[in-house]
Amino acid sequence: MIKTRGVAHFTIPVTDTERSMAFYADILGMRPIQVNHDRGMVFLDTGGDCVILARSAAKIDPSDQDVHHAFVVEADDYETAKQDLEDSGVRVFFEEDRQGGAVNGPRAYFHDPDGNVLEIINLTSYKGDEDPS
Repeated sequence: MIKTRGVAHFTIPVTDTERSMAFYADILGMRPIQVNHDRGMVFLDTGGDCVILARSAAKIDPSDQDVHHAFVVEADDYETAKQDLEDSGVRVFFEEDRQGGAVNGPRAYFHDPDGNVLEIINLTSYKGDEDPS
């Protein structure tokens, strides 16, 4: 069996890498680490993890909350992060404090410029941290 050690990167489909890079960098605070708008690929660092914005014609369903990407924010920053979204013109369309699952904590859902569903979460517990014995 292969034993993976983590996520090297994941890719988010976008239609315009310049517009999306500005959103993810200016609003979500991610740092561009390799940019090739001609190829349609932008690599961003977020807390030591890599997110790729890739130009794509993939169909995005902005109403499907099950298909989304979640980003952890510090507990002390959660309320400020929500306000920063609102101040930037990004509407939080759903918020909850989910407990008892695999990934727990207060969370807020919003869309990127292409309609991808994104989430910020104050991660209060993660089932993967539990001792399996």
